Amino acid sequence: MQRITAMVSGRPMVAWRASGARPSVVCVPGAGVSSREFQPFIRVLGRRHDAWSVDLPGFGASSGPPRPLGLRALADAVAQWQAAVDLDRVVLLGGSFGCQVAVDAAVRHPDRVAGLVLVGPTVDSATRGFVRQLMRWLRNSPHERASMAQLNLADYRDAGVRRVAGAFAESLRDRIEDKLPHVCAPTLVVRGADDRLVSQEWAEEVTRLLPTGRLAVVPGAGHMVPLRERALLELAESG
Repeated sequence: MQRITAMVSGRPMVAWRASGARPSVVCVPGAGVSSREFQPFIRVLGRRHDAWSVDLPGFGASSGPPRPLGLRALADAVAQWQAAVDLDRVVLLGGSFGCQVAVDAAVRHPDRVAGLVLVGPTVDSATRGFVRQLMRWLRNSPHERASMAQLNLADYRDAGVRRVAGAFAESLRDRIEDKLPHVCAPTLVVRGADDRLVSQEWAEEVTRLLPTGRLAVVPGAGHMVPLRERALLELAESG
């Protein structure tokens, strides 16, 4: 697996790549976290596709401006990074908040997106709000691997409280449901069957709102589907 650094808006943006056949699949991590969560997945996916996992500006190994970027700026950074590494039309695979970034990029930069995979798309419009989301996170925690908490804490520490809080605030402000009808690219929505943050009803609503969407439910997985080996194989086959 290669580490590749490109300059975006004068700052280094870092990605990991497992070379394979096109089309390229670019993984976009969730709120406050880095490409660490996707690296095991891209090793699997790289057997069939040109697979990437990118650190958004200010997270992981990518530098960011002093003030945290909003969702729109993060989506623009993904499109600018694609141009910097000479990737034209890719499949964007978002995880959690990464789905919101991917959808925003797909709506405003449709020429750069050939398809979407939305893994655990947030935020459910029926439960938008800090307290409701916190309660869902707590209910979901027993369904995740212990390694997830270690990865997340390391990423939160590296990014700092201000950036992490900013990313979560952006996830609550963003109305993904208003953008989904404007996604031109074919889209696969993926939900872990044991996900307590993304309900089955919300996953079905996301799929319904998409012009060209289909839903896959992964047995035995919580919100962090890419951390499940069986889920990795399921997603690789669906790609």
